[in-house]
Amino acid sequence: MKIYKLPIISNQQVSDRYWHMKVEASEINEVIKPGQFFNVKCSDETFPFLRRPFSIYRINQDEQTIEFLYLVKGLGTNRLTGLKAGEWIDVFGPLGVGFKLKKDWDTILLLARGVGIATLAALSQEAAKQNIKCIAILSARTNNDLLATETLQGFGAEVYKVTEEDGTSDVENVEKMILKLFEKHHIKAGFTCGSKRLSRLLQKITREKGIPGQIALEEHMGCAMGVCYACVCDLKYDDNIESVRICREGPVFDLDKVVLS
Repeated sequence: MKIYKLPIISNQQVSDRYWHMKVEASEINEVIKPGQFFNVKCSDETFPFLRRPFSIYRINQDEQTIEFLYLVKGLGTNRLTGLKAGEWIDVFGPLGVGFKLKKDWDTILLLARGVGIATLAALSQEAAKQNIKCIAILSARTNNDLLATETLQGFGAEVYKVTEEDGTSDVENVEKMILKLFEKHHIKAGFTCGSKRLSRLLQKITREKGIPGQIALEEHMGCAMGVCYACVCDLKYDDNIESVRICREGPVFDLDKVVLS
């Protein structure tokens, strides 16, 4: 991992709240894995001082580009929207532990909400390369926020959408959908990101079904290198609780071990 200044190919608003950025990444020699992230410098001004962690949305090896899908919600991400094609962005990474796929997991379930959908889009891309079928349930406030639907479908994923706008995103309804999908498909593993309520649901279901699960955790970070201990979560091992750093030991963890309060 190191700091790169990468040329911006495009940085466009794609909905009321989300922007999509594509950068040229031929300078990066390290292998970039789904679930990893880059710590992005939002501007050259004094504020915001801290970088912002962005998970990887798409990894285009042939084009030698990477893409980010980001929610505009504060000073840092607002400053990012001012960057134009042809300018440069300062990124630090790739950072953290990514998702792991096994060859015998021929069908997997993805459960994501909000910007967490972007994190699982990169996993869907990798799964397609390995001929692993993805069944995805995507949750958002509105249909306008379900931006990665076509991306996942382009990777061959079977996508189901639930939203607050349609009154379909409550946990009880999502649980019914998941159980029906288990009746229809021989799902071997589950993956989630973006919602603690949905993560707790998938944690319960994967335990009941006796299959493995993985979760990508989202958290505010100070250094993104494990020095400041600003992004700590708890893992449970038998009767012991261990605190770990999301940026260093994660952001992807065994779903069964994460303590989801």
